Amino acid sequence: MRIAVSLLSFALVAGCAAPNVDIKPADPQALIGVWKVDLRPTPTAAAYFQEFVVSSVNGKTFSGTFYGAPIEQARINTDWGTVRIAFVTSDQSGPYNHSAILTGSRLEGLTNSTGRDFLSYWSAAKP
Repeated sequence: MRIAVSLLSFALVAGCAAPNVDIKPADPQALIGVWKVDLRPTPTAAAYFQEFVVSSVNGKTFSGTFYGAPIEQARINTDWGTVRIAFVTSDQSGPYNHSAILTGSRLEGLTNSTGRDFLSYWSAAKP
């Protein structure tokens, strides 16, 4: 009985492991350019647009501005077959931690403001 339980436990844990597939990294160069970001606070609110500018991509990092603020601590991950990014901006209220995923020609992102105590969704496309 003990062996059967152990084998069942192993099978359940093994089934939860990441699949062994050949994933090709995505090309982060698609980030370069000016993005029109919709920062509306709710789906029914009026559109509120700002710019996300990616001026360069260098390996696993990038540079630019978001909402007019310089991007810091920018990171890119392409290991799972899509472009995922994270970066920090700040203003007088404190840091804003941003993350996004590139899906087709659109960015879907989140911003966590530690100083203003909110988490917001945003989306962006190149005009």
